[in-house]
Amino acid sequence: MAVVERELKRVAGRAHQEGPLQEDAGRGPLEYRDPHQAVKIFGFWLFLATDMLLFACLFATYLVLRTHTDGGPTARELFDIPGFTAETFLLLTSSFTGGLATLAMRRDRRNQVLGWLAVTMALGLGFLGLEIKEFAADVAVGATMQRSGFLSAFFTLVGTHGAHVTYGILWMLMVFIQVSRRGLTTQTARKVFTVNLYWHFLDVVWVFIFTVVYLFGVVM
Repeated sequence: MAVVERELKRVAGRAHQEGPLQEDAGRGPLEYRDPHQAVKIFGFWLFLATDMLLFACLFATYLVLRTHTDGGPTARELFDIPGFTAETFLLLTSSFTGGLATLAMRRDRRNQVLGWLAVTMALGLGFLGLEIKEFAADVAVGATMQRSGFLSAFFTLVGTHGAHVTYGILWMLMVFIQVSRRGLTTQTARKVFTVNLYWHFLDVVWVFIFTVVYLFGVVM
């Protein structure tokens, strides 16, 4: 860890620098200028690696159980193509707007950061609304977790991702409040960066869900 801290200090430049963003070559992005914030970003990458393992296990379980319908509804009968396509559009768009928030943060444009974070949260809420609607429609026709191994694996995998999205929206809201009150500092910049990093990770996971669960489900 000491070696990592020394390397991050070299990249970050002066410690505890608070103030407007200046992306000159010697100092780097605002969120990396304080070595303590840089170490926290490194730790967050480690957290994402462990979360990736969680989703890998859920995907593996789903692939094993996806044909275990026990006479219940199959993926082709259950999945609504316009519904999961709209969910995908909303989440992919929210990842783009989250990236714009990070870009605005790098350019020291506080109001733009707040605006793009607000748009990202609104798109995330739209995604959650469609997912809840999908789950409610499935339950209404008797497709519950208890019905079959396929449905247990489906609800667990997609529901876990939905729970992550819910947490991401709440986290983004907290970052929004802090940036609006404190402005862009090394600490708030790190939070803007990591919350969007987390959001992009959820987007990547959803691309796999879209492909492995939904597309394969309606085609195969």
